[in-house]
Amino acid sequence: MWSPTPSSTLEYFAMLVADPTDLPLLEAAASLALDEYPDLSIQMVPNAVDQLVGRLHRRLPADAAPIARVRALNHFFYNDLGFRGNLNNYYDPDNSYVHLVLSTRMGIPISLAVLWLELAHSLDLNAGGVSFPGHFLCKVSLSEGQVILDPFSGETLGREAVSERLQPFKRAHGLPEDDEAPLDLFLQPATASEILHRMLLNLREIHRSHDDAQRELAVHERLVILSPEAWELRRDRGLCAARLGDKRTAVRDLEVYLHHVQDAPDRAQVSAALSQLI
Repeated sequence: MWSPTPSSTLEYFAMLVADPTDLPLLEAAASLALDEYPDLSIQMVPNAVDQLVGRLHRRLPADAAPIARVRALNHFFYNDLGFRGNLNNYYDPDNSYVHLVLSTRMGIPISLAVLWLELAHSLDLNAGGVSFPGHFLCKVSLSEGQVILDPFSGETLGREAVSERLQPFKRAHGLPEDDEAPLDLFLQPATASEILHRMLLNLREIHRSHDDAQRELAVHERLVILSPEAWELRRDRGLCAARLGDKRTAVRDLEVYLHHVQDAPDRAQVSAALSQLI
């Protein structure tokens, strides 16, 4: 059995995300587990999803209306298959690993959404993920309007419920709770790259909360590959590398950050960290 090295798993990830316009989300999301589960066969994930697609399609007539397809999908995914949010252990990193979500039927909103979207697309539904503040959502655009779904619970949300979920974000950012910003601004479909980015940020925060710099650094490596010109990610990787004693990587990344972000609000702090390394 092939046992990838850290460098080869990163090369594989880089290959998957090289073209943002043709990024295989399911495969790329599954590959995030390779650092923790190096013996994982990625192909098992699309194979397992294909089996679910076959079961779902056998339950629907070919001419089923879009809204009927949405209802059948939700019943199949949440009732028949039993997918659900992991309420008891929400911050377990395994909730972000798609192959384990397929096995346990438990995950967090975004990992459940990745699987739900694969099934929705197989039904030719105009479905997308929504990087909503605080809680990832899914939506389906129909001729009758939009269906907004909480992938964690399977609950369909009306506009009032979505607006209520936006209130903590408004308070946190000093916005009036009666701010008239159009709700649709927060319901734009996320690209595959944006979904992967959010999955990686979730993993990063979990590893930070456990003070696990080694695993955190592995996430930073993927974030930088995914968004090579997001200079704050270079800074974060450099600071993480410094904590692990990797001065060479730390110096390189902090110098790159300071070079490209001349007006960085944290320039003094980053410069001080850099001066301690050289």
